[in-house]
Amino acid sequence: MKSVYPEFADKVDFYAVGQDPSESLKKMERYRKEQGYPWPVAETDSSTLRKLGVLQTSTKLAVDGRGIINYRAVHGGGSPETWRSVFEQLSRGVDR
Repeated sequence: MKSVYPEFADKVDFYAVGQDPSESLKKMERYRKEQGYPWPVAETDSSTLRKLGVLQTSTKLAVDGRGIINYRAVHGGGSPETWRSVFEQLSRGVDR
């Protein structure tokens, strides 16, 4: 995903959202920079994660402009080709 996202950064909003309440936004931002991730990080509360059905760490969701989840993977799921396809689909269907 790291190699694919920059192609779509101006077309698709992408955030790494923390799941661990003990990790601060500052800690997540430090990790993001250390790993060279080009996307922003964000926090949310556990009720949002439950509503989205996020039950495992490293869950990946793609949500379209209507709020519909159109891709879900866990633990390393999603090859660069898969993410390119997901981002292409999202970029065609999102009014920005």
